[in-house]
Amino acid sequence: MLAQSASGVMTRVTTRCCIAGGGPAGMMAGLLLARAGVDTIVLEKHRDFLRDFRGDTVHPSTLELMHELGVLEDFLKRPHQEVRQIGGDIDGNHVTVADFTHLPTRCKFVALMPQWEFLDFLADEARRYPTFRLFMNADVVGLRKSGGTITGVEVRTPDGDMAVDATLTVGADGRRSLVRERAGLAVRTLGAPIDVLWMRLSRRDTDRAETLGVIRSGRVFVMLNRGDYWQCAFVIPKGAFDELRGRGLEAFREDIASMSPFLSDRVGELRMWDDVKLLTVIVDRLQRWYAPGLLCIGDAAHAMSPIGGVGINLAVQDAVAAANLLYQPLRDGVVSPENLAAVERRRLLPTRLTQAAQVAIQRHVLAPVIGGRRSERIALPFPVRMLRRYPILRRIPARLVGIGVRPEHIRTPDAFAASGSAGYN
Repeated sequence: MLAQSASGVMTRVTTRCCIAGGGPAGMMAGLLLARAGVDTIVLEKHRDFLRDFRGDTVHPSTLELMHELGVLEDFLKRPHQEVRQIGGDIDGNHVTVADFTHLPTRCKFVALMPQWEFLDFLADEARRYPTFRLFMNADVVGLRKSGGTITGVEVRTPDGDMAVDATLTVGADGRRSLVRERAGLAVRTLGAPIDVLWMRLSRRDTDRAETLGVIRSGRVFVMLNRGDYWQCAFVIPKGAFDELRGRGLEAFREDIASMSPFLSDRVGELRMWDDVKLLTVIVDRLQRWYAPGLLCIGDAAHAMSPIGGVGINLAVQDAVAAANLLYQPLRDGVVSPENLAAVERRRLLPTRLTQAAQVAIQRHVLAPVIGGRRSERIALPFPVRMLRRYPILRRIPARLVGIGVRPEHIRTPDAFAASGSAGYN
């Protein structure tokens, strides 16, 4: 139970939809529902969005949604880099894995944009509507229930405790979701034999421009071109970080330099282990995404592997589907379990197929590579040989990564367009 605030009175707020979590799924759902005239509150536990090494890939499917909202031009004014092809270096053999330039979308590239820029943009757009409220530094610590129905959340803030009563609560609070745990929703773990170490190394104008994955027997290293720096990922076996640290930071620097020799003169920028961030990879999925009064979306419903960088875009697609299917029941004030089940049915197939592909790549490509002896040579797999020989085939992985399975489109109305009543609060 929450304690009372300093004044002895707990703040109580009522809304149609309360969204726990201000990540990509929560902010997109908040924007679309508020735009459709649904009174919506988003609760973000941090005081800002400034956190490093979060997913920064905004795929063509998400950029298409920005176009549908009429804000794409303004969105692309935010700092970003554009990736039109993804390449790989497998034991010295270069291959272009995906070519986005032929996609049937307005933006034929992946935008690498700091996630705080993405979230700030969505928040700014949502604030145009009087039906939107965003509370920062608002940590959801419990669920409110009446009988068997979830009726809102309990929140702790620096200014005191708050109770939010809502027709619908949306859990968008990430892969370690407190909301789904408190709701007792069962999780199916699909497994991940890898973890990832994230770091930054400076980039120079004389460096190659291409975003690239480097594969050597025993090692996998990915470099994302972020303009003035490389955002780097070093793939390790699950739970091997302590062993790697035991070898020492200098040995780790040497591993990176051996993978990408042109970085040899700057691996010293990794001065301490604090410069290296561990991402514990989790792939899981709720057996049921909802309970009476509650729906989980994004990583709270299905944690994704970093393979393909598709996690943000799956989360955004969930948000769009949820808004499309629920805005009218929310405006009517009654959201049934059948309404919530419809969202799960809509998004379950793309989630299952994407996770199945990620798990297969983890088990049959990455795990054997990082478990191999460093003296071994890696033979080019048959699909990679086909990508090298027939460039047209590069459009297939580009479509799977850039657009995905069952892309969503915005069907929610702008309830304020005709009246012109939308404006900054």
